[in-house]
Amino acid sequence: MQRIAFVSNDLVAYRLPFFHRLIQTPGIELRVLFSSPGKPSSSSLPSSDCNDILFDGQLISLAGGHIQNCLCVLDTLKKFAPDVLVTDGFNAHQLCAFGYAMIRSLPHVSMTADTYTSVQATSSLRQAIRRFVYARSSAFVAASRGGQRIYDSYGISSVRCFRSCLCVDNAAFAPRGMEDRHYDFIFYGHTGKAENPVFALNVATETARMLGRKVKLLMIGVEKFEQRMHRAAALRDEFVEAEFIAWSSPEELPDLYRSAHIFLFPTLSDPWGMAVNEACAAGLPVILTADAGAAGELVRDGENGFVCDLNVACWATSASLLLSQPETWANFSARSLCLVDEYNYDNAVVGLLDACRHAADRPVHGQIGRPI
Repeated sequence: MQRIAFVSNDLVAYRLPFFHRLIQTPGIELRVLFSSPGKPSSSSLPSSDCNDILFDGQLISLAGGHIQNCLCVLDTLKKFAPDVLVTDGFNAHQLCAFGYAMIRSLPHVSMTADTYTSVQATSSLRQAIRRFVYARSSAFVAASRGGQRIYDSYGISSVRCFRSCLCVDNAAFAPRGMEDRHYDFIFYGHTGKAENPVFALNVATETARMLGRKVKLLMIGVEKFEQRMHRAAALRDEFVEAEFIAWSSPEELPDLYRSAHIFLFPTLSDPWGMAVNEACAAGLPVILTADAGAAGELVRDGENGFVCDLNVACWATSASLLLSQPETWANFSARSLCLVDEYNYDNAVVGLLDACRHAADRPVHGQIGRPI
């Protein structure tokens, strides 16, 4: 029985099935400590079978300040006595857990969902902490090739690096057959301004001009900019019929994706883009920027979508191609389903467990260099 302690930051709903699979893996005993107060409500869970098992002592919420959280981490680790420690960040409670691992000569696994680009703006202190931790870690886990590039920049051997992909419940989003895809576009903005909703509206407008017809755009989760977006849509109502949904439950979201032809993701910055997984699982071609971590990996230019600079004409040309050629759209849709298939919870669990086994078998730390 391998005992794994996983010290994380915020517990987000899409990660719950991942921990659920970990807990169910034979030969594994797991404790997850996270800094979010409480737990996600049952309505936010992506699958109902996760709710009861996950919070039966395996997931522990750290609801206090830095000192309280660190003390709780130390107390839990002492009682649990893990064989391997995993951390996925560099916050106080995670560094406290790392310190415990150093004192106890416990194999440590560094995990990241960041990309090389997303960590470039971090402070020199943060970079020094990252280098200190990496130099004393036994194995490394990245969620994407962008994350692997971080490890490559430190000269970390590929033998010590593993992949645990970010994923959603693909089956829940899968097409059901003859969907009524009555929207041309769908835009899902659930984190803020960086997702660039006005740009999506401009793309829809220019696409309508190119096609010579009005297009339909579904915009979800733009309530932070609701008044601005409604005014912008009113100015373009000759070309775009825009519908707004402030928020949708996890149960409603798959049908919303399945009601559209193309997913627009003009993000200014996103280490990955979980909405891209959802769109691909629903069989949508995706148009996105290179600033999304999924670009070039889950979304491949000319295969299941287009990776474009923030140029409205470029996006509209790509969208017009897909909307005017049903066979091309069908090929892109099938390719999205094919590519997203490997982004599943089972593969994510295997990647992490392989890293933990490697760390337990080879706890000696390797040399690393300065980041490139």
